[in-house]
Amino acid sequence: MTCIRRTATVAALLFALPLPVVVAAPALAAPAVPAPATAPARPTVSAGVHIDLPRPTGPYAPGQEILHLVDQDRPDPWVPAAGPRQLMVSMYYPAKEGTGGPAPYMTPEAARLMLDVKVPGNTVPTEVVTGTRTWAKSHARAQPGRFPLVVLSPGFTMPRTELTSLAEDLASRGYIVALVDHTYENTGTTFPDGQTLTCVMCDRPKTPELWAALNESRAKDVSFVIDQLTTHRHPAWRYARMIDRDRIGMAGHSVGGSATVPALLTDDRIRAGANLDGTMDVPVPATGLKGKPFLMIGHPLRDGQEDPSWTESWANLDGWKRWLTVAGSHHATFTDIPLFIEKLGLPEPPGTTIGAERGVQLTREYVAAFFALHLKGIDQPILNGPTPKNPEISFHP
Repeated sequence: MTCIRRTATVAALLFALPLPVVVAAPALAAPAVPAPATAPARPTVSAGVHIDLPRPTGPYAPGQEILHLVDQDRPDPWVPAAGPRQLMVSMYYPAKEGTGGPAPYMTPEAARLMLDVKVPGNTVPTEVVTGTRTWAKSHARAQPGRFPLVVLSPGFTMPRTELTSLAEDLASRGYIVALVDHTYENTGTTFPDGQTLTCVMCDRPKTPELWAALNESRAKDVSFVIDQLTTHRHPAWRYARMIDRDRIGMAGHSVGGSATVPALLTDDRIRAGANLDGTMDVPVPATGLKGKPFLMIGHPLRDGQEDPSWTESWANLDGWKRWLTVAGSHHATFTDIPLFIEKLGLPEPPGTTIGAERGVQLTREYVAAFFALHLKGIDQPILNGPTPKNPEISFHP
């Protein structure tokens, strides 16, 4: 099965590409296109470049706290010698305005590793990434009340921070968000002891069996995070009382999106799932998802193609479902990455017509509408069909 929604459409979109594709792309292109006599000069990026995440749109100020979680009952699936599975999780929540301090976008080491891997011949100063303007306030005081929980999972090779804009916006709209780094599956995860663990899985051959294993492992990570937040006598997070345990959803980008399928199948606490442009490595079975609602948002493929895993899974979905395509988008549109691409002057795939902030806006709007409908019971007309306000969005079939 061709995994055409996991990778970007051109090698130039280095930020969005999983590592094996970045390495393989020149070799694949060589027979058809002769190499230029001289390589183009790499642009030098000034440390003065500044990136602002779009302002969250909800009525609450978002707060942020970082958790280090250790699963003593599960050895790390990729590096068993490392001991128990360890995860870093960013918690976002409705907070009181004017409390807390600045929340950094990434640690310097994680940012450097990401740039070195994703931008070959990297000349981007690390401070361009670490200095990104976020809106969440670190250790801000929480709002009173109970709110639905949404767990977010990033794409393969990408740190959890690629979904920061979505996490901040959901928190501002009245959700608790657990944004998970899946250790050894991204360019770098920094732990409280200062150690930054790199991507063990990036160099392994990407067989269908391995992709499925990544999905299933992420589903276990997500269930463990939910355990730590909701079922322990002494929860791992000081504001765990804010979480409404009966209203839990999951969304993710790329492999993080496809991992919603095994998560919904194996964890009855997760009531709804959203896949942002991820090939279904674990297809929806013929028996469906126990009637759970499912949202699929993707970029248009060349020549009107459809990802066969989406077509197969769509037919098997047995609950509320929507399949949306965003015209002019590409694989990374549903993340923060295009914000960096635009500011750094990096090329985008042919056919890209949607701006970075517009991509963030549409992703926020439709993901929030999905969870408002299915976790809060609030009617969302934009999910009923096309609207002139959002001409980029088409509904399938």
